Amino acid sequence: MTILPFLWTEILIPVAALIGIGFALIQWYIVSCISVSPARASESGGDDYLLEDGPDGADAMIKCAEIQKAISVGANSFLFTEYKYLGVFLGLFAIIIFVFLGSVENFSTSPQPCVYNTSEECAPALITAAFTTVAFILGVVTSVLSGYLGMKIATYANARTTLEARKGVGKAFIAAFRSGSVMGFLLAADGLLVLYIAINLFKIYYKTEWEGLFEAITGYGLGGSSVALFGRVGGGIYTKAADVGADLVGKVERNIPEDDPRNPAVIADNVGDNVGDIAGMGSDLFGSFAESSCAALVVASISSFGTSHDFTAMCFPLLISSMGIVVCLITTLFATDFYEIKEVNQIEPALKRQLIISTALMTLGILLVCFLALPSSFTIYNLGSTPKVVKWWHLFFCVAVGLWAGLIIGYTTEYFTSNAYSPVQDVADSCRTGAATNIIFGLALGYKSVIIPIFAIAVAIYVSFALAVFYGIAVAALGMLSTIATGLAIDAYGPISDNAGGIAEMAGMSHHIRERTDALDAAGNTTAAIGKGFAIGSAALVSLALFGAYVSRASLTSVDVLSAKVFIGLIVGAMLPYWFSAMTMKSVGKAALSMVEEVRRQFNTIPGLMEGINNPDYATCVKISTDASIKEMIPPGALVMVTPLVVGILFGVETLAGLLAGALVSGVQIAISASNTGGAWDNAKKYIEAGASEHARSLGPKGSDAHKAAVIGDTVGDPLKDTSGPSLNILIKLMAVESLVFAPFFAAHGGLLFKIG
Repeated sequence: MTILPFLWTEILIPVAALIGIGFALIQWYIVSCISVSPARASESGGDDYLLEDGPDGADAMIKCAEIQKAISVGANSFLFTEYKYLGVFLGLFAIIIFVFLGSVENFSTSPQPCVYNTSEECAPALITAAFTTVAFILGVVTSVLSGYLGMKIATYANARTTLEARKGVGKAFIAAFRSGSVMGFLLAADGLLVLYIAINLFKIYYKTEWEGLFEAITGYGLGGSSVALFGRVGGGIYTKAADVGADLVGKVERNIPEDDPRNPAVIADNVGDNVGDIAGMGSDLFGSFAESSCAALVVASISSFGTSHDFTAMCFPLLISSMGIVVCLITTLFATDFYEIKEVNQIEPALKRQLIISTALMTLGILLVCFLALPSSFTIYNLGSTPKVVKWWHLFFCVAVGLWAGLIIGYTTEYFTSNAYSPVQDVADSCRTGAATNIIFGLALGYKSVIIPIFAIAVAIYVSFALAVFYGIAVAALGMLSTIATGLAIDAYGPISDNAGGIAEMAGMSHHIRERTDALDAAGNTTAAIGKGFAIGSAALVSLALFGAYVSRASLTSVDVLSAKVFIGLIVGAMLPYWFSAMTMKSVGKAALSMVEEVRRQFNTIPGLMEGINNPDYATCVKISTDASIKEMIPPGALVMVTPLVVGILFGVETLAGLLAGALVSGVQIAISASNTGGAWDNAKKYIEAGASEHARSLGPKGSDAHKAAVIGDTVGDPLKDTSGPSLNILIKLMAVESLVFAPFFAAHGGLLFKIG
């Protein structure tokens, strides 16, 4: 028995979620009080100097509002178009889920013997198929909502951050961070609340039959990751097509600043920051949360506290996430209320302090939850092997090792991508001899940056598996994601600051304003890389936990890599991340080619464009990015979603197990390398542009040969860090959760080719 009563569990989880939503709305309200209208500022008694005409006064407010509106309209247009196509595709996939899972028992409506306890009767497969389809739709809707709300607050806050920069870097930092925290808390709280409500509603039918209930709940994770894949790929193609087109023509050929209003691709570039790095990242981390929770619930449903129907112990994964919301709320106050940023060099330490504080507080929170919500001793049934007896404090170490592994991955990522350290400075120095040496140094940095994160993941896997087998790995993944609200706040802060800098440039604001927004953006660049590191590290643990649940659900007692059936899956699975990366990279290249041609055409045919007399045609560039991303996101998305179905049906559950293992091992390495290489090239360019040290000044200024080489490296790295790299972590998670959902079908009807043989 657990110390925490059933009734308290029923109350605490939704209360924590509602606290998170309430805190997000408070942050939103505070940001909304920043005026972007001279009339409103005057009515509210704003500072008089802000209302004067000039580059930073009333004129600037009007221009900022206009630019913000253009970015918001572009982002809305893209997301609505993307979700329209996505709705058709995922609607068809929902039908496939119902038909395939319902056919496991030939659409019978009679109760069937349970998989894990054949002496008891469980719900017919047709009913579980229906509930799984409902859970899938809930996951899709919640993921769409997470991405959309994140995009809305980001486009709402970018101009406000720019205008706050007039009052000082501290005010601008708080505006950007509060806005990022809105997204972080809404996503964490919405995901938790919807999952909790779904479990309780499903429980009305399933009652004490938790095997079927939590099998059906896995659809929630599948729905979340399905949206995340297309959001990441589509948003990544959009933003990088615009970014590459803007950089190659504007910065390299025309030698004009980044975000110069004369560049036709500049609005599309700023829109891309929101649809890729905000909406895509939001859906991605929501998918990780949903999948890790589902994996833990599936494994726990056949544990001793699952079979004895101890609801509090079963809800342990949700209680961890609930505690995470409370801890992140306290942590956020350290950035917005307890400490004041006064200097530019305090920005990055303030963001990193968020990681340390949230990790330290969460460690104590985990200890409390484990003590209150777990029996003193319980049994986990391990893939047909000897059951594992687990103590409550074993799970504390499982969750804690995942949490601290995430911090190690975050700080390693920062070391390899921040221009404050030697790896990026060495990459910048290599630009002296041209773009080729810059590319060589950047690739080497990316490969080297894989070492420590992989060791951290390996240690987390070994410790958690030794203590609590696959349940330990699932809760270790939850530990890494337990501070998701803070992680997302830090991550969303980056694109908001990037947009703020772009708006300052386009609005023609004074140089000291742009220096402040550039400082915010540079810190955000590093924190965005940290966020990607968290996402990839958690994806590895989540995928392994899902793999364990899949093997169990497919009734496999072991996976023998020396078996030909398994090995062919292993080697093909290891190839898939390369195939997927090739498709996404080429998609960015094709879209960027169209963008480059359009930007060149406008510079060559619009009279007075370079002189600033006439305005460029921003709308055409936005349309090019939208059309290209919608068209190009389908093939890589289909590759990921169709492959497990084809392999499971034709080759069976053993080959599919090998495929999942191969994709996991290969995909994690490529994802870390690609993300860190791209981040390093980006910050090497910014290191030269900022000229903050004697070494940096010797490589500059903007327009120098070294700077042009750095811009080329940054351009090559853009699709690596913002399209292929981040999308790969969704590939390994999505294939694993899809295999888990369809495991009963593959076990019953899969392996057609081997049956024929």
